Amino acid sequence: MKYKEISGLSAQELLDKERNLKEQLHKLNYQRYAGRVEKPHTFSVLKKDIARIKTALRLAKAR
Repeated sequence: MKYKEISGLSAQELLDKERNLKEQLHKLNYQRYAGRVEKPHTFSVLKKDIARIKTALRLAKAR
């Protein structure tokens, strides 16, 4: 997910998207401990997307 895509969303949409990404990360962590993760790079992708959304929320509050 690119920052340009994120910057056009409202605060509520960003919060919903962040919640969804955190749920995906939680499910992926569960799969890691079960030993059946197919795409390990997904962890870093999800974490970076969550960080981008948090940054966009912080910048939106500053305006």
